[in-house]
Amino acid sequence: MSNEVTKRCRVRSRRGIVLLITLALLVVLSIVGYTLTSRVAAQRHRDHYIIDYQAARYGCDSAIKYALAVLEDMNNPQLISRPNEPDFSDLFWKSEEEYREYLAEWAAKMRLEEGEMDKSLSDINDVNDVNDVRNLFEGNDVNDVCSVNEIYGANDINNINDFNEIGGVTDLNDVNLVTVRGPYGPPWPFVTEPVEFQIGSTTVRIEIEDENAKYPIGWAMLADVEAEREAEAGLETFCEWMSIEREQIDSLKEQLGEISEIKPFKLEFKPIKIVERRAASARSKRRTRRGRRRVAQSRTVRKTIPASVHVTDFAKLFHSGLIDTESLARPTIESESREESALKYMGMWASRKVNINTAPRHVLEAAFTFGGDADKIAEEIIQRRRIKPFSDVEELRKSLLRYSDSAEKCEKYITTASDFFTIRVTAVSGVAKASAVIAISKEGKKMEKVAVLSG
Repeated sequence: MSNEVTKRCRVRSRRGIVLLITLALLVVLSIVGYTLTSRVAAQRHRDHYIIDYQAARYGCDSAIKYALAVLEDMNNPQLISRPNEPDFSDLFWKSEEEYREYLAEWAAKMRLEEGEMDKSLSDINDVNDVNDVRNLFEGNDVNDVCSVNEIYGANDINNINDFNEIGGVTDLNDVNLVTVRGPYGPPWPFVTEPVEFQIGSTTVRIEIEDENAKYPIGWAMLADVEAEREAEAGLETFCEWMSIEREQIDSLKEQLGEISEIKPFKLEFKPIKIVERRAASARSKRRTRRGRRRVAQSRTVRKTIPASVHVTDFAKLFHSGLIDTESLARPTIESESREESALKYMGMWASRKVNINTAPRHVLEAAFTFGGDADKIAEEIIQRRRIKPFSDVEELRKSLLRYSDSAEKCEKYITTASDFFTIRVTAVSGVAKASAVIAISKEGKKMEKVAVLSG
C-alpha cells in the first residue's frame, strides 16, 4: 500500500515539474515574442518616420523656394488705409474680455454709422455730394481721402452692402465675425495672409512677417554711450507694457550684456575689410638661367565681407541659449483666437529700425524714448496712420510740428517702409514635422538672405 502511495506521489511530482517547465517555456516564448514584436514595430515606426520626414523636408524646401520667388517678385508690401476699423495697436495688452468689449463697441458704432450712411446715401444725387458722407466719420481728414471708396472699400457708392466687407466683417451683429486687420490687411504682423496647401501627403504653411514692426532687441545693447540711458529706458517701457516681472527684466539685461561682450551691437553695420597674405604656389617657383631656384614673394589679398554678416552673427547669438526665449515666449494672454507673448513682439533677427506705420503702441513708445514725448508721439502716429500711412520721416516731422525735435532725434531709429522680413515655413507629413525660418533683407527687387534657422 505504501509503495502505491509513493508511486502516486512520484507521478504527481513529475507532472508538477513538467507543468512548471512548460509554464517557464511559455513565459520565455512570450517574452521573446513580445521583444521581437516590439523591435519590428519600432523599426517600422522608424522607417515610417524617415519616410514622413523626407516628405516633410521636401515640402518645406519646396515651399521655401516658392516663398522666396513670390517675395522677390513682390514690390514693397503696400500699406492700407483703415480709418473706420478697430486698430491693432493695443490688442497686445487687452484681456479676452476687454478684447471682446472693444470689438462689440466698434461693431455697435459701425451699425450706427451704417444706418446714418444708408439714410444719407438715399439723398445723394450727385457724386460731388460725397463730401457730406465723409463728414459722418469723426477724425477723418477729407484732404487725405481721395475718394469715398477708400472709406468704404466699395466700388459703388450706392451699394451699402460693400461697407460690411471692411475688415472681413460679414455681420456686424456677430462680434465673432469681426476681424482686426493689420497695416497690410492681414492680422499683425503678417505681410500677406498665411498660405496653407498640400504637396502630396504634406501639409505646408507659409507665413511672412514684418520684422520692422517689432522691438529690435539689439537696441538694449547698443554700443553708444550717448544713447545708453535711452536704450535702457526703451527696454523698460517695452517690458512694462508686456507685464514682464522685474526679476525677468534684470535677467534679460544680464543675458544681453553677455552677448554684447561677444559682439557689440551698432545701428550701422559696415562691411568688413580684411587683408590676407597668401604664400606663393609651387608653380610660381621658377629656375633662373643659372639653374638657381627663385622663390616667389607671398601675395597680399584684400577681401570685403558684406555687412549682412553682422546680421547673421547676431541672429545666431539671439537664437542661441544665451537668451532665455522660453520665458519670453510664455503666453501673457491666451484664448481660442489670440495668443500674446513678449517674444511675439521682439525682433530677434538684428533689425535696427522700427516702421512707424506698422509697429504697435509699445514698440513705438520704445522707439521714441530716444527723443522724448514717446507716449504722445505714439498716440499721434496711431491716429494719423490709420487714415493715411506716412510716406517718409519728413512727413512725420511736418505732421507733428510740436514734437519735431523729438522726431528728429529718433530719425536713425525709425523708418516708414519695412525692408526686413522673415519667412516661416512649417511642413507636416504624418508624424513628422519640418520647419524653417529665413530672415530676408529686401530693397525693391533686390533681396538677400541674411540668416536661416531650420528644424
